[in-house]
Amino acid sequence: MDKGVVIAEAPPRGVNARGKGTGDKVLHITSDHVERHHGGGFQKRLQAYLGEFVYGGIDGSVTTFAVVAGAAGAHLESSIVLIMGCANLLADGFAMSIGAYLSSRSERDSFLKHKKIKAWEIDEHPGRERDELRRIYTEKGFDGELLEQVVNTLTADKDRWVDTMMKDELEMTRETRSPFMMGTITFASFFMLGLVPLIAYVVDYIIDVDWNMFAVSCLLTSLAFVAIGLLKAHVTHTSRIKGPLETLGLGAVAAFLAFFVGRFLEGLI
Repeated sequence: MDKGVVIAEAPPRGVNARGKGTGDKVLHITSDHVERHHGGGFQKRLQAYLGEFVYGGIDGSVTTFAVVAGAAGAHLESSIVLIMGCANLLADGFAMSIGAYLSSRSERDSFLKHKKIKAWEIDEHPGRERDELRRIYTEKGFDGELLEQVVNTLTADKDRWVDTMMKDELEMTRETRSPFMMGTITFASFFMLGLVPLIAYVVDYIIDVDWNMFAVSCLLTSLAFVAIGLLKAHVTHTSRIKGPLETLGLGAVAAFLAFFVGRFLEGLI
Protein backbone atom coordinates (compact mmCIF):
# COMPACT_ATOMS: atom_id res chain seq x y z
CA MET A 1 0.00 0.00 0.00
CA ASP A 2 1.35 3.43 -0.92
CA LYS A 3 2.53 5.42 2.08
CA GLY A 4 0.06 8.11 2.96
CA VAL A 5 -2.76 6.76 0.77
CA VAL A 6 -5.25 4.50 2.51
CA ILE A 7 -8.86 4.09 1.49
CA ALA A 8 -11.16 3.97 4.51
CA GLU A 9 -13.72 1.20 4.93
CA ALA A 10 -16.46 3.81 4.84
CA PRO A 11 -16.66 7.58 4.39
CA PRO A 12 -15.17 9.35 7.43
CA ARG A 13 -17.42 10.79 10.08
CA GLY A 14 -18.49 14.24 9.04
CA VAL A 15 -18.03 13.41 5.37
CA ASN A 16 -20.89 12.00 3.31
CA ALA A 17 -20.56 9.42 0.56
CA ARG A 18 -20.08 12.16 -2.06
CA GLY A 19 -17.05 13.59 -0.32
CA LYS A 20 -18.96 16.58 1.05
CA GLY A 21 -18.61 17.58 4.66
CA THR A 22 -16.82 19.89 6.98
CA GLY A 23 -14.47 21.85 4.78
CA ASP A 24 -14.95 19.22 2.01
CA LYS A 25 -11.95 17.36 3.48
CA VAL A 26 -11.45 13.62 3.21
CA LEU A 27 -9.60 11.87 6.01
CA HIS A 28 -6.30 10.25 5.03
CA ILE A 29 -4.68 7.67 7.27
CA THR A 30 -1.00 7.16 6.70
CA SER A 31 1.02 4.02 7.26
CA ASP A 32 3.05 5.95 9.86
CA HIS A 33 -0.15 6.56 11.82
CA VAL A 34 -1.04 2.86 11.73
CA GLU A 35 2.45 1.86 12.88
CA ARG A 36 2.38 4.34 15.76
CA HIS A 37 -1.06 3.09 16.80
CA HIS A 38 -0.28 -0.62 16.76
CA GLY A 39 3.39 -0.51 17.64
CA GLY A 40 6.22 -1.68 15.46
CA GLY A 41 9.61 -3.31 15.40
CA PHE A 42 10.62 -6.11 17.72
CA GLN A 43 7.60 -5.80 20.03
CA LYS A 44 5.18 -6.25 17.16
CA ARG A 45 7.06 -9.28 15.81
CA LEU A 46 7.16 -10.83 19.28
CA GLN A 47 3.44 -10.37 19.84
CA ALA A 48 2.71 -11.92 16.44
CA TYR A 49 3.75 -15.34 17.75
CA LEU A 50 2.26 -15.05 21.22
CA GLY A 51 -0.82 -17.01 20.18
CA GLU A 52 1.29 -20.00 19.11
CA PHE A 53 3.15 -19.88 22.42
CA VAL A 54 -0.09 -19.81 24.41
CA TYR A 55 -1.87 -22.63 22.64
CA GLY A 56 1.25 -24.77 22.41
CA GLY A 57 1.73 -24.31 26.15
CA ILE A 58 -1.88 -25.17 26.95
CA ASP A 59 -1.73 -28.35 24.90
CA GLY A 60 1.65 -29.36 26.34
CA SER A 61 0.73 -28.85 29.98
CA VAL A 62 -2.73 -30.41 29.70
CA THR A 63 -1.70 -33.55 27.78
CA THR A 64 1.40 -34.21 29.90
CA PHE A 65 -0.53 -33.65 33.12
CA ALA A 66 -3.13 -36.13 31.87
CA VAL A 67 -0.35 -38.68 31.35
CA VAL A 68 0.95 -38.06 34.87
CA ALA A 69 -2.56 -38.32 36.33
CA GLY A 70 -3.21 -41.59 34.52
CA ALA A 71 0.10 -43.00 35.75
CA ALA A 72 -0.68 -41.86 39.30
CA GLY A 73 -4.08 -43.54 39.12
CA ALA A 74 -2.38 -46.77 38.08
CA HIS A 75 0.29 -46.37 40.81
CA LEU A 76 3.17 -46.56 38.33
CA GLU A 77 6.78 -45.93 39.33
CA SER A 78 8.48 -42.57 38.75
CA SER A 79 10.72 -43.97 36.03
CA ILE A 80 7.71 -45.17 34.05
CA VAL A 81 5.98 -41.80 34.49
CA LEU A 82 9.09 -40.08 33.16
CA ILE A 83 9.28 -42.38 30.14
CA MET A 84 5.63 -41.87 29.28
CA GLY A 85 5.78 -38.13 29.92
CA CYS A 86 8.92 -37.55 27.87
CA ALA A 87 7.56 -39.66 25.02
CA ASN A 88 4.43 -37.53 25.07
CA LEU A 89 6.45 -34.31 25.12
CA LEU A 90 8.56 -35.22 22.11
CA ALA A 91 5.97 -37.03 20.00
CA ASP A 92 2.96 -34.78 20.60
CA GLY A 93 5.06 -31.63 20.60
CA PHE A 94 6.63 -32.54 17.28
CA ALA A 95 3.26 -33.47 15.78
CA MET A 96 1.70 -30.21 16.93
CA SER A 97 4.58 -28.10 15.61
CA ILE A 98 4.46 -29.87 12.24
CA GLY A 99 0.71 -29.27 12.14
CA ALA A 100 1.21 -25.55 12.80
CA TYR A 101 3.93 -25.36 10.14
CA LEU A 102 1.95 -27.19 7.46
CA SER A 103 -1.23 -25.27 8.22
CA SER A 104 0.56 -21.96 7.82
CA ARG A 105 2.27 -23.10 4.62
CA SER A 106 -1.04 -24.28 3.18
CA GLU A 107 -2.71 -20.94 3.92
CA ARG A 108 0.18 -19.05 2.33
CA ASP A 109 0.18 -21.28 -0.76
CA SER A 110 -3.58 -20.91 -1.12
CA PHE A 111 -3.30 -17.13 -0.88
CA LEU A 112 -0.58 -16.96 -3.54
CA LYS A 113 -2.57 -19.24 -5.85
CA HIS A 114 -5.69 -17.08 -5.61
CA LYS A 115 -3.61 -13.92 -5.99
CA LYS A 116 -2.18 -15.19 -9.28
CA ILE A 117 -5.68 -16.02 -10.49
CA LYS A 118 -6.93 -12.57 -9.51
CA ALA A 119 -4.01 -10.88 -11.28
CA TRP A 120 -4.84 -12.87 -14.43
CA GLU A 121 -8.51 -11.87 -14.21
CA ILE A 122 -7.54 -8.21 -13.93
CA ASP A 123 -5.28 -8.53 -16.99
CA GLU A 124 -7.86 -10.41 -19.06
CA HIS A 125 -11.10 -8.82 -17.84
CA PRO A 126 -10.27 -5.35 -16.46
CA GLY A 127 -13.73 -3.96 -17.11
CA ARG A 128 -15.48 -6.72 -15.22
CA GLU A 129 -13.07 -6.48 -12.29
CA ARG A 130 -13.48 -2.71 -12.24
CA ASP A 131 -17.25 -3.10 -12.05
CA GLU A 132 -16.83 -5.58 -9.22
CA LEU A 133 -14.64 -3.12 -7.33
CA ARG A 134 -17.21 -0.38 -7.90
CA ARG A 135 -19.95 -2.65 -6.56
CA ILE A 136 -17.90 -3.47 -3.44
CA TYR A 137 -17.33 0.19 -2.56
CA THR A 138 -20.91 1.09 -3.37
CA GLU A 139 -21.94 -1.39 -0.69
CA LYS A 140 -19.49 0.31 1.68
CA GLY A 141 -21.41 3.58 1.26
CA PHE A 142 -19.48 5.37 -1.48
CA ASP A 143 -21.20 6.85 -4.52
CA GLY A 144 -20.96 9.60 -7.07
CA GLU A 145 -17.71 11.46 -7.58
CA LEU A 146 -16.06 10.03 -4.46
CA LEU A 147 -16.82 6.47 -5.60
CA GLU A 148 -15.18 7.09 -8.96
CA GLN A 149 -12.19 8.69 -7.25
CA VAL A 150 -11.77 5.62 -5.05
CA VAL A 151 -12.06 3.22 -8.00
CA ASN A 152 -9.65 5.25 -10.13
CA THR A 153 -7.11 5.45 -7.30
CA LEU A 154 -7.21 1.72 -6.56
CA THR A 155 -7.08 0.61 -10.19
CA ALA A 156 -4.26 3.01 -11.11
CA ASP A 157 -1.74 0.54 -9.65
CA LYS A 158 -2.14 -3.15 -10.49
CA ASP A 159 -0.56 -4.45 -7.26
CA ARG A 160 -2.82 -2.25 -5.16
CA TRP A 161 -5.81 -3.34 -7.26
CA VAL A 162 -5.00 -7.02 -6.77
CA ASP A 163 -4.44 -6.57 -3.01
CA THR A 164 -7.74 -4.74 -2.66
CA MET A 165 -9.68 -7.43 -4.52
CA MET A 166 -8.02 -10.14 -2.44
CA LYS A 167 -9.11 -8.44 0.76
CA ASP A 168 -12.52 -7.06 -0.18
CA GLU A 169 -13.77 -9.62 -2.70
CA LEU A 170 -12.13 -12.89 -1.66
CA GLU A 171 -11.72 -11.88 2.00
CA MET A 172 -8.18 -13.28 2.05
CA THR A 173 -5.13 -11.72 3.69
CA ARG A 174 -1.55 -12.90 3.42
CA GLU A 175 0.00 -14.61 6.44
CA THR A 176 3.13 -12.60 7.12
CA ARG A 177 4.42 -14.77 9.92
CA SER A 178 7.07 -17.39 9.21
CA PRO A 179 5.67 -20.96 9.12
CA PHE A 180 9.01 -22.21 10.47
CA MET A 181 8.86 -19.81 13.43
CA MET A 182 5.24 -20.77 14.13
CA GLY A 183 6.19 -24.44 14.28
CA THR A 184 9.33 -23.80 16.32
CA ILE A 185 7.59 -21.63 18.92
CA THR A 186 4.71 -24.09 19.18
CA PHE A 187 7.14 -26.95 19.90
CA ALA A 188 9.24 -24.91 22.35
CA SER A 189 6.15 -23.82 24.29
CA PHE A 190 4.69 -27.33 24.27
CA PHE A 191 7.95 -28.77 25.60
CA MET A 192 8.69 -26.11 28.25
CA LEU A 193 5.22 -26.00 29.81
CA GLY A 194 4.63 -29.69 29.26
CA LEU A 195 7.72 -30.37 31.33
CA VAL A 196 6.18 -28.71 34.41
CA PRO A 197 4.04 -31.73 35.48
CA LEU A 198 7.17 -33.92 35.30
CA ILE A 199 9.45 -31.76 37.47
CA ALA A 200 8.55 -33.55 40.72
CA TYR A 201 9.22 -36.92 39.12
CA VAL A 202 12.55 -35.76 37.65
CA VAL A 203 13.68 -34.58 41.10
CA ASP A 204 12.54 -37.84 42.69
CA TYR A 205 14.39 -39.87 40.07
CA ILE A 206 17.63 -37.93 40.68
CA ILE A 207 17.73 -37.62 44.47
CA ASP A 208 14.95 -40.00 45.65
CA VAL A 209 12.87 -37.57 47.74
CA ASP A 210 10.09 -38.60 50.11
CA TRP A 211 7.02 -36.61 49.08
CA ASN A 212 3.70 -37.03 47.35
CA MET A 213 4.91 -36.45 43.81
CA PHE A 214 1.45 -36.33 42.27
CA ALA A 215 0.37 -33.63 44.73
CA VAL A 216 3.48 -31.56 43.97
CA SER A 217 2.88 -32.08 40.26
CA CYS A 218 -0.71 -30.86 40.68
CA LEU A 219 0.49 -27.73 42.47
CA LEU A 220 3.17 -26.86 39.92
CA THR A 221 0.88 -27.58 36.99
CA SER A 222 -1.88 -25.44 38.49
CA LEU A 223 0.55 -22.51 38.67
CA ALA A 224 1.50 -23.15 35.04
CA PHE A 225 -2.19 -23.24 34.09
CA VAL A 226 -2.77 -19.88 35.78
CA ALA A 227 0.22 -18.33 34.00
CA ILE A 228 -0.77 -19.64 30.58
CA GLY A 229 -4.39 -18.68 31.25
CA LEU A 230 -3.30 -15.08 31.89
CA LEU A 231 -1.37 -15.08 28.61
CA LYS A 232 -4.39 -16.56 26.85
CA ALA A 233 -6.57 -13.76 28.25
CA HIS A 234 -4.06 -11.23 26.93
CA VAL A 235 -4.05 -12.77 23.45
CA THR A 236 -7.83 -13.15 23.19
CA HIS A 237 -8.58 -9.86 25.02
CA THR A 238 -10.85 -11.60 27.52
CA SER A 239 -11.19 -11.45 31.30
CA ARG A 240 -8.03 -12.12 33.32
CA ILE A 241 -10.16 -14.18 35.67
CA LYS A 242 -11.93 -16.17 32.97
CA GLY A 243 -8.71 -17.16 31.17
CA PRO A 244 -6.96 -18.90 34.09
CA LEU A 245 -10.22 -20.49 35.27
CA GLU A 246 -10.86 -21.97 31.83
CA THR A 247 -7.34 -23.37 31.63
CA LEU A 248 -7.52 -24.77 35.18
CA GLY A 249 -10.91 -26.32 34.42
CA LEU A 250 -9.66 -27.93 31.22
CA GLY A 251 -6.63 -29.37 32.99
CA ALA A 252 -8.72 -30.62 35.91
CA VAL A 253 -11.17 -32.44 33.64
CA ALA A 254 -8.36 -34.05 31.64
CA ALA A 255 -6.55 -35.12 34.83
CA PHE A 256 -9.75 -36.46 36.40
CA LEU A 257 -10.54 -38.62 33.39
CA ALA A 258 -6.96 -39.87 33.04
CA PHE A 259 -6.63 -40.62 36.75
CA PHE A 260 -9.74 -42.76 36.93
CA VAL A 261 -9.01 -44.47 33.62
CA GLY A 262 -5.60 -45.41 35.05
CA ARG A 263 -7.23 -46.62 38.28
CA PHE A 264 -9.83 -48.63 36.34
CA LEU A 265 -7.27 -50.30 34.05
CA GLU A 266 -5.05 -51.12 37.02
CA GLY A 267 -7.96 -52.99 38.58
CA LEU A 268 -8.54 -54.97 35.40
CA ILE A 269 -4.89 -55.89 34.95
